[in-house]
Amino acid sequence: MYNAISISLGELVLKGKNRGQFEQKLDLQIKRVLKEKELKLYRDRGKIFIDTMEDTEGIIKEISNIFGIVMISPCIKTTLEREEIRNAVIETISYNRKEKQINTFKIMTSRANKKYPVDSMEMNRWLGGEVLNHFPDIRVDVHQPDMIVYVDIRSFCYVASQKIKGVGGLPMGTNGKGLVLLSGGIDSPVAAYMMARRGVRVSFLTFHAYPFTSEWAKDKVRQLVDLLTTYCIESTLYSINLLNIYQEIKKKCPEDESTIIARRFMMKIAEEIALEKQYDFLITGESLGQVASQTSKALGVIDAAVSIPILRPVIGMDKTEIIEIARRIGTYETSILPYEDCCSVFSPLHPVTQPKKDKILESETVLNDMTLIEEALQTLEKETFKL
Repeated sequence: MYNAISISLGELVLKGKNRGQFEQKLDLQIKRVLKEKELKLYRDRGKIFIDTMEDTEGIIKEISNIFGIVMISPCIKTTLEREEIRNAVIETISYNRKEKQINTFKIMTSRANKKYPVDSMEMNRWLGGEVLNHFPDIRVDVHQPDMIVYVDIRSFCYVASQKIKGVGGLPMGTNGKGLVLLSGGIDSPVAAYMMARRGVRVSFLTFHAYPFTSEWAKDKVRQLVDLLTTYCIESTLYSINLLNIYQEIKKKCPEDESTIIARRFMMKIAEEIALEKQYDFLITGESLGQVASQTSKALGVIDAAVSIPILRPVIGMDKTEIIEIARRIGTYETSILPYEDCCSVFSPLHPVTQPKKDKILESETVLNDMTLIEEALQTLEKETFKL
């Protein structure tokens, strides 16, 4: 029945002179997701439309996870002739009555094309009357109707009965590049999703301590990146073996400071990769007060290890809120798989929660930072994921 798809944009439409750049990014991402499909993609007064006579449901499913899209509707596209619009409304109601019982309806006309000679209220009244004449067993209910028919008048008219929610946000690549420190837990995949939703093109860095951590743990991280690529379209995963650094810290540094010192090394290594690969900032899944290394004092000491900005999108969220997002984006079940990461394997029994920067720096003097970092970077592995 449908011959078009209507795509509504969110805050993208509020952009000023650089709006065109955002739109181009979004167009490219839609085309990339739809791959070889020969479809007509065009704009009409702030919306994107796709003309298609087949697999409307499949196309909607493919584009629903693209950042920047807030609503999607399968439509009947017609000319602006009133009789054609009427017929499309009748066909839409008839089609829906095959699927469910409809006793009440409401017509909602929007007139983006202000040159159209009939205003929205008059169209609602006229179309409502035509529906009542054609379906004498149903009635109008403007408050809680069983069905709403949306009539969108632009260069053409688009008649729809569904509004399918998209993920919103801004198109990927419109707000720089970020390197996510991905642990394999619940929080960091959520942090990656939230930053990608703000237009950041994210890549991932994970640390392991093989053979103390298993290949299963590395596979778990790969699974998470694969899931996040549903939204990111294309992702890069870097992995570093941190075993030698952990062993040196354990051997030469106070045990209660080992977590903070290890985190500082992670940030230093991440900064090296970010500078070489031209990432603008680091992204972590730290939530204030959740564990010993995530107190305000600890985070300050960790931040002092690098000069590159560190963004923490879940910093003010509690675990319940983070889990809710993880379930919604599909990463939760993978995140709770019981495979250890290097942080848990080498975590001290009683970590310091209020570290002092001077004390940490003094403890680090027994370590050869540059040599340890260079040796760790020699273990770098890179993998690319595509939708």
